[in-house]
Amino acid sequence: MEIVYFAGGCLWGVQAFIKTLPGVQFTEAGRANGTSQTLDGEYDGYAECVKTGFDPKVVTMKELMGYFFEIIDPYSLNKQGQDVGEKYRTGVYSEKPEHLIEAKAFISERNDHDLIVVEVLPLTNYVRSAEEHQDRLARCPNDYCHIPEEILSRYK
Repeated sequence: MEIVYFAGGCLWGVQAFIKTLPGVQFTEAGRANGTSQTLDGEYDGYAECVKTGFDPKVVTMKELMGYFFEIIDPYSLNKQGQDVGEKYRTGVYSEKPEHLIEAKAFISERNDHDLIVVEVLPLTNYVRSAEEHQDRLARCPNDYCHIPEEILSRYK
């Protein structure tokens, strides 16, 4: 199993979508690349993200990028749907350099690559989100989500 972190705006919908994908073995809501090891205190530069454990024999990083691009606006800086702010930026983070190479290749192969504002960076810090944010849409399906229901349930 390999692990990659996807930031696509509010993590509730991102987690709900990613956990339905083939080859994904687990997801966890969290915060990527902030400067703190705690959930308390001032905003520390993190991006809301979904820690994603996947089987590379079933789904490739390139395929995961394709799925990810189904749920984000890759041209929008620090905004997805009604969620606005630096913590809602889009990004792909990993401790494995090969994942970052593959993510960058996916973006550079697109005709619109020069317009895309998705970060692709090494994971420098990860903090698990509070329990209330884990699988939030499964428990509270009427909460706001920037991803349309027909996309959220596309791979169920």
